[in-house]
Amino acid sequence: MPTFWPPWLTGAGCGLLGGVLDLVYPGHCLLCGAPLPPEHAHFCRSCHPALFHDPAERCPRCAGNVGPYAVIDGQCANCRKEPYYFDQALRLGPYDGALRDAVLRVKRPVGEGLGELLGELWAARDMEPFQRLAVEAVVPVPMRWWRRLWRGYNHSEAIAHGLARGLALPHHRGWLRRVRYQRKQVGLSAVERRENVRGAFAARLGAHLAGKSVLVVDDVMTTGSTASDAARALKEAGAARVCVAVLARAQG
Repeated sequence: MPTFWPPWLTGAGCGLLGGVLDLVYPGHCLLCGAPLPPEHAHFCRSCHPALFHDPAERCPRCAGNVGPYAVIDGQCANCRKEPYYFDQALRLGPYDGALRDAVLRVKRPVGEGLGELLGELWAARDMEPFQRLAVEAVVPVPMRWWRRLWRGYNHSEAIAHGLARGLALPHHRGWLRRVRYQRKQVGLSAVERRENVRGAFAARLGAHLAGKSVLVVDDVMTTGSTASDAARALKEAGAARVCVAVLARAQG
């Protein structure tokens, strides 16, 4: 009779196997598996720039792609009419190519280490922009408990952990919680996404948010609805300012 293992248990076994393979076959790109030259760590010559080079002009409020002279008073045409609760957003890059592949891998049960590494390397790349945000704490977007149990970890939490470590900031994974069931956002229109996450988050009782500037971390932003509702919950609990950091920004 076949035995069916939950993904988190399979992921634990795969992670152990991956560690053994790293010892036996060290020096391979974590994304494509190509051998690494001695001067490279983690990612190969092709994958590293594809992950960490983002030459596009970006809106400082929503982190979306913009053209020259498209930002007026810190907002672009796409977000100017959006009632976002967050104040500013940063991204590692666009949701495309190698970064899209990395995000999808981070979502798998074996992706926790990759998520933390991307967060830490991102902090090193954009230390100055992050410091300009003047945030005091890092808070990941939480998962529903049953999804976390099935997957084995929260991918947004892994990214936030790496970012917090790289930025030398406290990481408070318990300050934000989900309080309402919602459908997956994939396939929904912008209006449906906003309605789907409305009131989905609340700050946890006892979170020391009064007057603080907080950085909310997620994997992907499309319309900004999830990040906005998370920011709403934190501000209603006393946060003075909420910024958002996402690995990838999709143009939704």
